Amino acid sequence: MKRISICLILFLGVVEVSAQKDSIYIEAQLSSDKKTLAVNQELVYYNNSEKDISSIKLLNWVSAYHKRGTSLVYRKLEDRNTDLHFAKTEELGKLLSLSIKNSDQLEIPVNNISDENFFLPLSNTLKPGESIKLQLQYQIQLPDKKFTGYGTSDKNIALKYFFIVPDHFDPDNISKRNYHDIEESVSFNTYWTVNFDLPVNHFIESNLKQIQMNSFKGYLDSDPEFLISQNEYPSINVDTEGIHTEVKFGYNLKPEEKQNLEFYLPLQLKFIKERIGFLPERLFISEKFREKEDFFGNNDITFWKFRFQLFTDAEKTDLDYFGIIAKKILDESTITDKQDYHWFKNGLKSYLEIQYLKNFYADAKILGHLPEAKILGVKPLKLFHASKVNLIDRYGLTYQYIVAQNLDQKIDEKYAVLSNFNDMAISSFETGSLFNYSAEKMGYKKFNTLVESFIKRNTDKQVDPKDFLKELAEVDKRTAYLTDFISRKNRVNFKLKKIKKENDSLHIKIYKNTQASIPVKLETQTKEGEEKNYWVETEENEKIKTFSIPALDVYKITLNDDYIFPESKYRDNFLYAKGFFSNTKKIKFKLIKDIPNPEFNEIYVSPRVRFNNTYDKFLIGFNFKNQSFFDQKFLYSVTPTYSTGTGKLTGSAGVSYSFLPAESIIRSLTFGVSGSYFHYDYDLAYRKASVFSNINFRKNPRSTVSRGIGISYNYLERDLSPLMIARNDYDKYGLWSVGYGYSDNQSIHEKSLSVSTQWMEDFHKVAAEAFYRWEFAPKQKLSVRLFAGYFIKNNTRNNTFNYGISRVSDYSFSYNLLGQSATSGILSQQYILADGGFKSFLPGSVNHWIGSVNVDSSVWKIFHVYADAGVYQNKNQPTKFIWDSGIKVRLIPDFLEIYFPVQSSLGFEPSFKDYAKRIRYTLVLNLGSIINAARRGWY
Repeated sequence: MKRISICLILFLGVVEVSAQKDSIYIEAQLSSDKKTLAVNQELVYYNNSEKDISSIKLLNWVSAYHKRGTSLVYRKLEDRNTDLHFAKTEELGKLLSLSIKNSDQLEIPVNNISDENFFLPLSNTLKPGESIKLQLQYQIQLPDKKFTGYGTSDKNIALKYFFIVPDHFDPDNISKRNYHDIEESVSFNTYWTVNFDLPVNHFIESNLKQIQMNSFKGYLDSDPEFLISQNEYPSINVDTEGIHTEVKFGYNLKPEEKQNLEFYLPLQLKFIKERIGFLPERLFISEKFREKEDFFGNNDITFWKFRFQLFTDAEKTDLDYFGIIAKKILDESTITDKQDYHWFKNGLKSYLEIQYLKNFYADAKILGHLPEAKILGVKPLKLFHASKVNLIDRYGLTYQYIVAQNLDQKIDEKYAVLSNFNDMAISSFETGSLFNYSAEKMGYKKFNTLVESFIKRNTDKQVDPKDFLKELAEVDKRTAYLTDFISRKNRVNFKLKKIKKENDSLHIKIYKNTQASIPVKLETQTKEGEEKNYWVETEENEKIKTFSIPALDVYKITLNDDYIFPESKYRDNFLYAKGFFSNTKKIKFKLIKDIPNPEFNEIYVSPRVRFNNTYDKFLIGFNFKNQSFFDQKFLYSVTPTYSTGTGKLTGSAGVSYSFLPAESIIRSLTFGVSGSYFHYDYDLAYRKASVFSNINFRKNPRSTVSRGIGISYNYLERDLSPLMIARNDYDKYGLWSVGYGYSDNQSIHEKSLSVSTQWMEDFHKVAAEAFYRWEFAPKQKLSVRLFAGYFIKNNTRNNTFNYGISRVSDYSFSYNLLGQSATSGILSQQYILADGGFKSFLPGSVNHWIGSVNVDSSVWKIFHVYADAGVYQNKNQPTKFIWDSGIKVRLIPDFLEIYFPVQSSLGFEPSFKDYAKRIRYTLVLNLGSIINAARRGWY
């Protein structure tokens, strides 16, 4: 009996220790100007690690806002947001004062109150299960809310991550954790008591339970949020069918939006509860949370004064808030370290979304109701495959889009290094697709029961989601591949190899490119549309599987239809069992670029009208290519055109193939050939044939750094005029080129470097170019370019291959000059930043060596000043120094700019009679460059 009593005491003691939670008591006073917060705080901290600790780490994350160079500022710059970098002193957040005392009222020293992590030494070692009480007094200068959505503004004050708290994901108190604005929970499983002293006529809302005016108390498995405003924000109480949940909003709702929510919220909460078994008593939805978690892709399309609605307002509200509510409930019910296990809750959110769409939006299209819009009685969007793509296909399509560029990341990548796009495409959509695939295979009821059980057993506990995958594999061993799957970039592909009919059976040969045992869903369809589904089991190390089914009237066979599994490509998942296209794919011609239909070999035929140069003038023709909205490894493009300037047939063609290794130092290795035929002068044509190879090195998708190597051989033939023949000009030549390029397009300090060499039988030259652009104030930049060129050998017959000073010699026909051979007139004034890079028309070219520097600086709005200087030497000539300066007007930065020369080696140029002819301009008519510039920071 005595032994039983001792064991009972020990058991109760363990239970008590394991159940011990930190408690934080706060008295906070907001200043009348709403810029500072005075805090008196009592913290009871328990040692929940398995060893003695001699110091405690506290997080002081308001210091992430206090200066340039913090992790937060750097992350914002990665997203091309410079607001915090250029913030005024009064807009920054920081700790103004701090005092920390232990339970004996002894001051605990803090080395630097600007640190984001305080490591506080303890006078006595704290053993596992023991606690210490700390008294903190500090004053916070709140940052401007525009930086992260938290801080102060004229409208309201949002408080989150500003109080000084322990890091519960680091019970050993040894690792630094800086603030990245990624909505991670760090002070979970804590009992909070928070009392506010607010200015008159201010209200406060929170995710904590309010016990009286301005006072909150209770346990949270997430971090506390507070919203202070002079307005009361709406809330909706759902009290029906065993659901008792209050949803509070940190923003105003439009009357129609609130009415829609009052209808949809009970349905959404019931739907979620049936699948995860948990609903909290209250949910607080902040404006920031809504913007982060709403439904991607259901917004109206606006163009100029026109607005095209994809979904009705009620449907948008339903779609938006289902994901918002689902993610908020998962955040409140499950404790995971977001840095390592972001994919678990994101994946479950997407899984729930997929289920919701299957139930209520099964027939909805990704373009919503837009394809039904009529123009002159016609529905033009019906011509696109995109109009037939289901809304639920967005999960697989988004994954396909990013994988096609080899910019995806593994699912369990650290969250801080995930690109913004991969946060959605990989962490959410790919994981959600895998969960749904597993659930469909094992049965949704089994999967939902497992999720519900896992959440319930781990309430108020930090969980390792990999334990969930293990439990999933125990219930259905065919999901065992998931543990390894999430830890690498995958290129899984199932391929229908061949269909063979024997008697009344079809023998279907399926190939998979992985050793993992992954089941595949096979669907048959008759000409009448009757469908039948089969699950094909594959074993480890089994790459070819033959599966037999009754022949019946099977017309088409599909693997993993509707993008239900994240494959690297779906183009080989379709075969026909009957007809002319048996065992092959049909060919389809399309007029306009579209979302690819993997069922067909698509050829895009599009009319082309473009201005080439003053000689060909407008080119009219057709372009035949296989490139859709998604990148492909194999690409071809053929563009025959009619030259209105010459009345002759011109055009270009090219074919390339890219290798995209999933995990390598190389992102892409491309080989290609191309050819073109155009005119470079009146009645003078050129023919160009190229063979090339490019290597783009692997990059961190959040990084702005790109590196690559290019190798090419260009063979050129030119028609020559009688004068050119008399000068013994070049009519045929072959150019070899090798170059390396490095670029870093970050927001504040943009830089690039290139080194290249080019040669043929008569010359060999090398060149290097460095570029640096510094944004020293918002939208105010200073740029510096350095160029150096040197001929190792130069036995050329004329100046065709010389380095240019103020004009480039486009002997390789690669600069898209409007007037290739123009020596006068507006076309000759086009400026290309290459070689010497001078804007003034300084005479001559360089056949030995040249070095130059080009400087450009903002002055006011679109007005800049520039200056160029350089030295060069021609063979058997003395070294010369040249320079120029002037004013630049940037109408469209980097694409349309005008240069007005002022002073140069030639003198004061505005005094020249022909000054108008000395004005230069840049004009870049490359839509791809504009798109790439616009999407920086997304991925």
